[in-house]
Amino acid sequence: MTLLKTNKGWSVTFAGMGINLALGILYTWSIFKHAIAQSIEQGGPFNWDRASINDPYAVCCIVFSFAMILAGKCQDKLGPKLTSFIGGLLVGLGFIWISQTTSYISWVLGFGVLAGTGIGFGYSAATPPALKWFPANKTGIIAGLVVSGFGLASVYIAPLAKYLLTHFGLQNAMLYFGIGFFIIVCGLSQLLVNPPAGFIPQSTTQKNTNSRVPKTNDIKPFEMLKTTHFYFLWLIYMIGSGAGLMVISSVAGMAQKSMGEMAFVAVAIMAIGNAGGRILAGLLSDRIGRVNTLLIMLLFQSVLMFIAIPLTSNEHTSAIALVLLATFIGFNYGTNLSIFPSFAKDLWGLKNFGTNYGILFTAWGVGGFVMSRLSQMITAATGSFSSAFIIAGVALVVGALLTLVVNYRLKPAQLSPKKGR
Repeated sequence: MTLLKTNKGWSVTFAGMGINLALGILYTWSIFKHAIAQSIEQGGPFNWDRASINDPYAVCCIVFSFAMILAGKCQDKLGPKLTSFIGGLLVGLGFIWISQTTSYISWVLGFGVLAGTGIGFGYSAATPPALKWFPANKTGIIAGLVVSGFGLASVYIAPLAKYLLTHFGLQNAMLYFGIGFFIIVCGLSQLLVNPPAGFIPQSTTQKNTNSRVPKTNDIKPFEMLKTTHFYFLWLIYMIGSGAGLMVISSVAGMAQKSMGEMAFVAVAIMAIGNAGGRILAGLLSDRIGRVNTLLIMLLFQSVLMFIAIPLTSNEHTSAIALVLLATFIGFNYGTNLSIFPSFAKDLWGLKNFGTNYGILFTAWGVGGFVMSRLSQMITAATGSFSSAFIIAGVALVVGALLTLVVNYRLKPAQLSPKKGR
């Protein structure tokens, strides 16, 4: 056991949060998408098919998630500092590239592939070192804090993006974001350090976390892939994240009828819900368990999807109602991003956390790609979001049922909560 006079856990945690505050620009896509759509309608330089406007975002989601596997391996073997530095470099290059072109293919490659890979590298390196500095009973809250930066990013990026678009245009905005986030991510990457070998964090409490934590640790990826509950968790993650990303990719357009040029406010406020969901879900899952927290979130999100149908269909819906809807959808979506890393640590340990969670995280990318692409195609064909909301609502109910199956299947593995210790 290694004892340290100075525990760097909090500095690592907030450095990871800062990196995610930059990388979370992904959640501001709906503002960029609206600018592209206006250019198409006005015969501007973006001569794209309307059904393809979401493609750079959809590709970014899936590339981001699959890059997490390679990035996780890099993080496990080479450490978080180098991994996140590579992420900052790739994101910067991706945004600088698309700032110089209006080509559809270039945006898919620059924003979707290059920036998506960079986001995967930066994101994958932010959480693991923070978790290693803290005891198991803080897993949920630390994971929630680090990933809350990603969700909270649009609070400042949305109004900043609106300002840059208005005064400098879309492509110059991409250039400024690329340079800025290269500096921020690469700079903060130098603060991401793992604790020394043999370090064991001191727990501030002897109380068990009630999170169904198994006594097995350091499961290898191929061993994880042999477990049935991995595939159930993957499907649930795909559904929960896909439903949220579908709304995030289009929230500015949904709010346009009621809020006009102030639609970016809905994006920013949704980000507060997104970040709040990550932190609160982390705290809650440490207390009542991951499965219970996940079940509540999925059912609540399903109800919101059905509520969204009349709200988004009515041209006279109040801006306040739309903002509240977006906030709660963002809140429920955000819970995924703290619960599933906690599941990964609980079930498969920290030694191979980067790789194991990277594999599980592919569900996030597949969900984002499928649901955002599907919703854009349906909306372009029908002019309404209603069918997409119905599909998402039903899928979330299925996800809740699968969560009950996971709960049942984990019992034989002796993962029942222990209270009062």
